[in-house]
Amino acid sequence: MSVEDYCDLCDLPRSTCIHGNPPAPPPPRATARTSTPRAPRAPRASRPAAPAAPTRQVARKWTPPDAFKAAIVAVLTEAGGELEQDELFRRLEERMGERLTAADHDPTPEGELRWRYAARRARQALVADGEMTKGRPGIWSLP
Repeated sequence: MSVEDYCDLCDLPRSTCIHGNPPAPPPPRATARTSTPRAPRAPRASRPAAPAAPTRQVARKWTPPDAFKAAIVAVLTEAGGELEQDELFRRLEERMGERLTAADHDPTPEGELRWRYAARRARQALVADGEMTKGRPGIWSLP
């Protein structure tokens, strides 16, 4: 190899240097004249359905917020439609006691019990659905 075979910018042989190689030509574009006609696609209804993915039951560690919705409404109804948050949590724990898992009694990273966090999330959903009102701070109430 001679001195001329090396790139002045990167000191690599021109055959491997990006500066010595011209850019690759763009891929050919399909045009109406050069493209091959495709077979028409079958309508969706006549296509065979993909096999359903097997469903697997996963054991939950924590009770989901949806499980608390009916219990919250029932506790509030029994109490006349309004309760302080701490009293509601006490009654809710009595009502849901057998359904709560051991992991529900573990604290969240913020330090709150997981079942109480799920109950607060359920309350937010009930408020969004119009089944509860925001009311005053610390008070849970039905409309």
